Amino acid sequence: MALSLVRMTTTTPERSATYSGVLAHQQFRVLFISRFAAIIADTLRILALSVLVYATTGSALLAAVTYGIGFLPQAVGGMLIGSLADRLPPRRLLVAGYLIEAVVALLLAGLQMPVPIALCLVAAVACVTPVFNGASSRLVAATLSGDSYVLGRSMSSMSSSAGQLLGLAAGGATIAALGARAALAVCAALHLTAAGMVRLRLDSHPAAVAARRLRGTVTSTLRGNRQLLTDRRVRALLLAHWLPAGLSVGAEALLVPYTTVRHLPAGSTGLLLAALPIGMLLGDLVVGRLLKPQTRERAAPWLVALLGGPLLVFLSRPGLLISLVVLAAAGCGFSYTLGLQRMFLAVLPAELQGQAFTLLSTGMMTAQGLGPVLFGAFAVWASVPAAMATSGLLVACTSGVVSISQRRDTKP
Repeated sequence: MALSLVRMTTTTPERSATYSGVLAHQQFRVLFISRFAAIIADTLRILALSVLVYATTGSALLAAVTYGIGFLPQAVGGMLIGSLADRLPPRRLLVAGYLIEAVVALLLAGLQMPVPIALCLVAAVACVTPVFNGASSRLVAATLSGDSYVLGRSMSSMSSSAGQLLGLAAGGATIAALGARAALAVCAALHLTAAGMVRLRLDSHPAAVAARRLRGTVTSTLRGNRQLLTDRRVRALLLAHWLPAGLSVGAEALLVPYTTVRHLPAGSTGLLLAALPIGMLLGDLVVGRLLKPQTRERAAPWLVALLGGPLLVFLSRPGLLISLVVLAAAGCGFSYTLGLQRMFLAVLPAELQGQAFTLLSTGMMTAQGLGPVLFGAFAVWASVPAAMATSGLLVACTSGVVSISQRRDTKP
């Protein structure tokens, strides 16, 4: 049974939803809590495996590769098997995803495998991650509607930021107390908990598209991606999501060398890295709760400008305190995506919703994987502060892309 699609207009006044009202939906609550546990587990796994690889090899390069190995491979899965998000029942997909993550964490914890094999294992799981994210997003769209859907997406974003912060904080303490391998076992336990919660508490939903066989998955995915990307409304809104986020990560990736260049106090890197997700939490909370739906959508281009504009300050090589304020302010700008959520859902074909969310997630991860590479290379040619400021300038320029995508949303 395909999900019904009702086109939502952005001109009719609508009563704002509340976070408490969204959490009152039992099905969304299960998705929210299980995803929060999984994000903590993912962050813990990344941190523990990076520590383990560095302790084994002594290579800073391999430790850095380990930290980012879960991003770029997602492009493969999103482009080739994304249709599974619509062709398989979502509860089954989510349970399978969490179980796979748990098994991989247990293997990493219990086996002393060569580093290349461990990295390939993590990369293989990353290839299918967008499918699970797409299935989860489709369920959120099926569970919530109108402004409740927007706040549901906001809460998903906040859970991601909070989960990363908690995972980093608890991860360091767990590794220090138990060791990296024991921390990986804790990661597996969290994934098993998420799988059990979804299996026992989430209702069974049918696939969006009936599929008697899965041999045509790649063909179906390529055809669906082509249909989505040739629709100018969908394409414009995808780019409006991808470009600002991908470009802004270029500055974030340079925070470690920036602390060295500026000779900032020990421990500054952790504080600077935490400032962005804290800003993201505040931005989602304020924009999602205090602004009315129509105001939120009109504010999206200005929030993109907020995401990039403050980063220009890095051209003057600010100290720790100003840097923290700048990064927190920029992080608030990530809430621009809340002004695009209803528009994006409204232009999607019902039978391709899961695949569209998979494509959205894939593009975000790919852009965030490429941004650090591009601006890292630019920093070598120019300087670290110049590269960070350039990142902010380009992000601010993409506010025009967001504005255009919103105008195209009303045109078939």
